[in-house]
Amino acid sequence: MYAIIDVETTGYSAFGNKITDIAIFIHNGEKVVKTYQSLVNPECNIPHKITQLTGITNGMVKSAPKFHEIAKKVMLLTKDCVFVAHNVNFDYNVIRDEFKSLGADFRRKKLCTVRLSRKLIKGLPSYSLGNLCSSLGISIKGRHRAYGDAEATVELFDLLLSKDVEGIIDESLKPRSKEATLPPLLPRVVFDNLSQNAGVYYFHNKEGKIIYVGKAKCIQDRVLGHFRDKSKKEMDLSRLTANVTYKETGSELVALLFESAEIKRLHPLFNSAQKRKLNKFGVFQYIDGKGILRLSSGNVKAMQNPIMTFYSSVESRKFLEELVNTYDLCPKCCNLQSSMESCFDYSIKNCKGVCCGKEEVIDYNKRVLEAINSVSTIKEDFVLLDDGRRAGEKSFVMVEEGIYRGFGFIENKLGKDITFDDCAKVIEPQNDNGYIQRILRSHISKRGVDGVSLVLKPLPVAL
Repeated sequence: MYAIIDVETTGYSAFGNKITDIAIFIHNGEKVVKTYQSLVNPECNIPHKITQLTGITNGMVKSAPKFHEIAKKVMLLTKDCVFVAHNVNFDYNVIRDEFKSLGADFRRKKLCTVRLSRKLIKGLPSYSLGNLCSSLGISIKGRHRAYGDAEATVELFDLLLSKDVEGIIDESLKPRSKEATLPPLLPRVVFDNLSQNAGVYYFHNKEGKIIYVGKAKCIQDRVLGHFRDKSKKEMDLSRLTANVTYKETGSELVALLFESAEIKRLHPLFNSAQKRKLNKFGVFQYIDGKGILRLSSGNVKAMQNPIMTFYSSVESRKFLEELVNTYDLCPKCCNLQSSMESCFDYSIKNCKGVCCGKEEVIDYNKRVLEAINSVSTIKEDFVLLDDGRRAGEKSFVMVEEGIYRGFGFIENKLGKDITFDDCAKVIEPQNDNGYIQRILRSHISKRGVDGVSLVLKPLPVAL
């Protein structure tokens, strides 16, 4: 059994908007056996632009039932049915979100008539419901009203059933199928051809413009993760995605560095974090009246010469907490606790007591200096080697005079060591910044010196 459904809402997103109109056609695979339609009181204002599109006004829904009053009907009517809709993720997630607000879980198998149409009716210029029906001679009585759009989708679904001689619909309903998960504009073949290696991937809209750049250890798995994520941002991204391309990097580190460079070069619509140019928060050092070298997080404008900067106060504080844990620092002397006497950690023996005179200041300050030095700018000249894109190749990242110079790929020939100069000849130059420095420090810190393959720049020979 199939439940062919259409909803109209107070907005264009699948999340955060309320249903104003719903229509359900129960189809047994041969014909419609039951129908249901109702206006719905969204309990909020319907924007004028939505009224212009649908014709549904606030006055029309004022006396209509609220969703909680029809929820049981919708749940029972669609029970044991496959949820069918044109761009199914929109209608499905709107209804599921309504049930979630009532504390109920709504789950059904899904079929998307956009994706099925692309497979079974190939070569059309557009697969929107209006244009598709126009191309196929299907009339829509009441466009952008739930009953009219659902009725047209029923006629389209009948046509798709008659054309499905290869069992595409049954295949799409198998548990391991990703058909209902993939965006309606994205051909399945594009997803199937994505790499399962590390690299950078690009989401394109139907005009070919790049709208998102990401990095991954396994490109295909990470891309699928976007489509399964039900947050508003990911749903909006998926709705616009018509193509995905990628570049392999071999190394996850190179992918991370290259992703940052591409975001700054392309300024994609859905990449917001790295578009911010200013680090407004930081971690600072100062000496108090007792001679204790103290650390603190705060606004960059309020203090000078931060040892690290961040986009948010949360990032700044979290970083400071990591330093405290790693170097056995006093939370009170890092302004993470505000007790009058000793810090709480001293009472549970996690602090050595500089806050209450139980530890020598000179000993404590040595650990603070170690913490500061651990995050200071990288000074060494080196190449960091990692996995390449294929066998017989290595990726590398180069730092010279404390500055990130870029990355590249180099042949890993048997019996020949890779040198700093070899890498310098094939490097792809990149720009350095504080974010890149944090990536490199974090990578080396997490893996440890023994876990990182370093090639040092040779010292100049004295004449």
